[in-house]
Amino acid sequence: MSAGRAVPGLATRGEAAGAATRGVSWHDRWRVLRTRWLADARFQRWAAGFPLTRGVARRRARALFDLCAGFVYSQVLFACVELGLLETLEAAPAGAVALARATGLEAAAMLRLLEAAAALGLVEARDDGCWGLGVHGAALRGNPGVAAMIAHHRLLYADLADPVALLRGERDCALARYWAYARTATPAALAPAAVDAYTTLMAESQSLVADDVLEAYPLGRHACLLDVGGGDGSFVRAALARTPGLRGIVFDLPPVARRAGECLAAAGLGRRARAQGGDFRSEALPAGADVISLVRVLHDHDDETVRALLGAARRALPAGGVLVVAEPFAGQRGAETVGAAYFGFYLLAMGRGRARTAAELTAFLREAGFLAVRERATRRPLQCGVLTAIRGAAD
Repeated sequence: MSAGRAVPGLATRGEAAGAATRGVSWHDRWRVLRTRWLADARFQRWAAGFPLTRGVARRRARALFDLCAGFVYSQVLFACVELGLLETLEAAPAGAVALARATGLEAAAMLRLLEAAAALGLVEARDDGCWGLGVHGAALRGNPGVAAMIAHHRLLYADLADPVALLRGERDCALARYWAYARTATPAALAPAAVDAYTTLMAESQSLVADDVLEAYPLGRHACLLDVGGGDGSFVRAALARTPGLRGIVFDLPPVARRAGECLAAAGLGRRARAQGGDFRSEALPAGADVISLVRVLHDHDDETVRALLGAARRALPAGGVLVVAEPFAGQRGAETVGAAYFGFYLLAMGRGRARTAAELTAFLREAGFLAVRERATRRPLQCGVLTAIRGAAD
């Protein structure tokens, strides 16, 4: 602020802020004062016109509008995935009329969708009058697992139709029904039909996660990997493909483990890997592995279950064995919204679990008796962080 351009009304507001913050830290006093300024319509108008603050003011206004319009943006993305629009444009650029015929939309409706998708970077108009993939659309096509998650979000959108009712626990959530093990006391008794959908979803979204985890912590020095909650064996298959000589065990609910066994056999890994069914909440983990992985598992469970599972993992490992924890961390720099906002509400709708910071998980690991807990850098921390910990000498 320049001395020659006073902001109307802020002197009295500043005095009021000072009176309201006596006895508190300078940091918190500044926060109160900043909040009063930002909430003042006259300050907003002034900041939007003053050369030194104009850029910041406009970026903040755009960010606020994006918060208001975010659901609309997500629905534009969902429509593109649901209609196969991005897949079609990856094969070849096309005109709006041809795309309308291919998707069953009216030409005007397709043009509206294309223009909205272009504004979001999903598609782009070409000089020849056709449409092609935009930067975000191309990136999405490079990871089919993302498209699978977007299609899956139909359930999340339904559960968030009334977020206040969700917070009050007044909704029978579609996500809780989808993740069948989250709402039963006997998950090992679930029928295959109850677990097939989410097992497929996790497999489709596993490839990039597996690559990042195995890059962050290569398994070359280990003899046998036990992947707990390993679904159809996607992570074990990726680990064995990268690591000649490594053996693998997939541990998951019995109907999931049966599917994992079939997938391992189909991949020609029957001699190097096996699947075992069970419930880690009530049964001991299989022995024989010198490294155990928990990939996108802990954030699905409450603290009591996490403590029990980490204790079971420690008991299943030999002295010097390693536990690998891989999942999105809350509070991750540059990805704060993923843990607190996205997973905060997704897991609420699911019915249990929470995203945890690396520090919280480190504390859980140390409480369980693990040593040398270390955070490993990953290529894409937004989607996955990695912690490793060592099982000390036998008690």
